[in-house]
Amino acid sequence: MVAARITVNGKETPISPAAPHTTVLDFLRERGLTGTKEGCAEGECGACSVLVARPGVNKPTDWVAVNACLVPVAALDGQEVITSEGLATAGESGMPAALHPVQEEMAVRGGSQCGYCTPGFICSMASEYYRPDRCAHPDSADGTGTGTGTGTGTEHGPNGFDLHALSGNLCRCTGYRPIRDAAFAVGTPTENDPLAQRREQSPPEPVATEYTRDDSAFLRPSTLADALRLLRERNDAVVVAGSTDWGVEVNIRSRRANCVVAVDRLPELREMRVESDHIEIGAAQTLTEIERRLDGSVPLLAELFPQFASRLIRNSATLGGNLGTGSPIGDSPPVLLALEASVVLADADGEREVPLADYFTGYRQSVRRPGELIRAVRIPLPLSPVAAFHKIAKRRFDDISSVAVAFALDIEDGIVRKARIGLGGVAATPIRALATEAALEGKPWAAETVEAASQVLRAEGTPMDDHRASAGYRSAMLGQSLLKLYAQTTEAVSS
Repeated sequence: MVAARITVNGKETPISPAAPHTTVLDFLRERGLTGTKEGCAEGECGACSVLVARPGVNKPTDWVAVNACLVPVAALDGQEVITSEGLATAGESGMPAALHPVQEEMAVRGGSQCGYCTPGFICSMASEYYRPDRCAHPDSADGTGTGTGTGTGTEHGPNGFDLHALSGNLCRCTGYRPIRDAAFAVGTPTENDPLAQRREQSPPEPVATEYTRDDSAFLRPSTLADALRLLRERNDAVVVAGSTDWGVEVNIRSRRANCVVAVDRLPELREMRVESDHIEIGAAQTLTEIERRLDGSVPLLAELFPQFASRLIRNSATLGGNLGTGSPIGDSPPVLLALEASVVLADADGEREVPLADYFTGYRQSVRRPGELIRAVRIPLPLSPVAAFHKIAKRRFDDISSVAVAFALDIEDGIVRKARIGLGGVAATPIRALATEAALEGKPWAAETVEAASQVLRAEGTPMDDHRASAGYRSAMLGQSLLKLYAQTTEAVSS
C-alpha cells in the first residue's frame, strides 16, 4: 500500500503524521497555509473553503469548493487541493506575482475589510468562476443581474455567476454588496489559465487507502464488495461519504472512531440511471452532481436543492448520507417520501429494496441492518405533475428546517387522483401525511376541499417545542403550506 499523500497547490506532501481524524483545515494550517480559517467548525461560515479536483459534469474535471473543516485529510489521499494561496500566480521568494482575477475583483471593489472571511469567499468564487457552463447559460432575468425572483435576477449576474455559490460563506463586517459586485464582475478564464486547462484532464483516480495511526484507521475500499466485507468484519466502523455530518461530530462533540470507512468514491455508488419506470441515483453522488445531472427533470428535487444547506455543503453531501443519519429534520426525506422513493440496501449477502415510507423506525433509527449500506435511491416514474417543496426556517438559505413539507399530486379534470405528502420536523422520523392524502384523494381540487384538508394536515405528526419553533407554530405552518400550494396552483392555471 502506497503511503497516503495529498497534492496541495501543485506540491505533493505526505499526510503522515496527521491523525486519521485530522481535518483538511488543520492539516493545511499546520503547514503554514493560514488563509484557510476556522470560523464555525461545522460547515456554516465558509471561512475554511478550498478547491478540490473532482470528476466533472461537463468537463473531465470540476474545481469544487468544499468545507475543509469537515473533511478528514485522509479522505483526500491521492487528490488535488488548491487553497487561496495557490490561486495567485507565484513570483519570487514565494510572493504572488499577480492576483487571481477573483482576488483582483474582490480587492478593487472593496469586498474585504477585516479579511478573515475573504479567503473562503475567494475559493467559493473561484469554483463558480471555473464552472464550465457558467457563461454559456447566464439566466439573469434582464441580462443585467437586477431582476427579481428565486434563482434568477439578483441571484444571477450578467456573467452567469450564481450567487448560490456563496450561500455557505458568511461575512460580518464588509456587507455583501461589494462581494456581489465582485462576483458579477469576473470574466471568463483565459486560455493559458492553468486551473482552466486542468479541467480538460481527468481528476486523480480514487486510491485504496489504509491509513492507520495510534490504533485508529481511515479506510477507503476500492470496490463495493470490499466495503461490504469490511463492514461485516468491523462492526465498530463509522461509514462516511461527504463527512458533512460526521465532521461536525468530530469537531463540536470531539467524537473519535477506531475505524472510519469512506464510501464516497465507490463507483457502484456513483451511478445514475434513467429507466422507463424509475430513476436510480447512486447514494454517494453529491447533491450538486445530482442537481446538475438531472438538470430539472425531477422538479421536486430541483426545488429542494437550492434550499438544502449551502452550495459548499451540497458539493460534499449525499442522499445516502442524509438518509443514513435518520434525522427527522433532514430536508431530502420529505421530498423523497412525496416521490414514493425506495432505498436499495446492500450487504455482503446481496441487496434488498425498501420503500422509504417503511425505512424509518424511530428517532435516528431505520431498518438498515449492521453491515448494510444504502447503495441507491429509486424514484418511480412517471412523476406527479403538481409538486412543491416548502421549507420553513429562520433563514432563507443555509439553515435547518423548522418544518419541511413536500407535495406531489396528480390532478385530472379538477379531481385529485393521487396525493403524496412528505413531512419533516414534526415527528421523531420523517413521515407521510397519510390522513391528509386520504382527505384529498377523490375530491375536487377546490377551496372547500383544501381548507378542510389543511385542518387535517395541521394535526399530522407530533410536533414539539424547541429553540427553532413551537409545536403550535409547526402545526400552523403545516396547514398553511397546503393553502399556499392551492394558491400557487390556482395562479398557475389562471395565468
